[in-house]
Amino acid sequence: MTGIGRVLVIVYAVMALAATGRSVVQIIRRFEEAPLAYSLSALAAVVYVLATLALVLAGRSGWYTVAWVAIVFELTGVLVVGALSLLLPALFQHETVWSLFGIGYLFVPLVLPLFGIWWLRTHRPAAAPQQAGVTA
Repeated sequence: MTGIGRVLVIVYAVMALAATGRSVVQIIRRFEEAPLAYSLSALAAVVYVLATLALVLAGRSGWYTVAWVAIVFELTGVLVVGALSLLLPALFQHETVWSLFGIGYLFVPLVLPLFGIWWLRTHRPAAAPQQAGVTA
């Protein structure tokens, strides 16, 4: 992986570390304030970790698909939770990462999966060579 792919992995890794750290603090210290938001924040951390790992291993069998699923799941979650935070703001306090589609994070949670999908579409892994004498 070179160039933009490395940057994508680095950004996902940073988001994974940040989301994991934030989620741990939220759950330990303030879970009762916004249990739905903080549970979703923990889920987001898991998705960022999985997406990072899958992007690193995307050239290996099966991991490309895992990367697709994780990133599409991430985008769906951001859109659904972002919409809910606008429609039902009481569910998502202004201090949570989900508020107003992540304005406090400069829309990274919304833009990152779109960029990840673009990258995956333009960097498909090479097809595995067929073994001689093996038929499908």
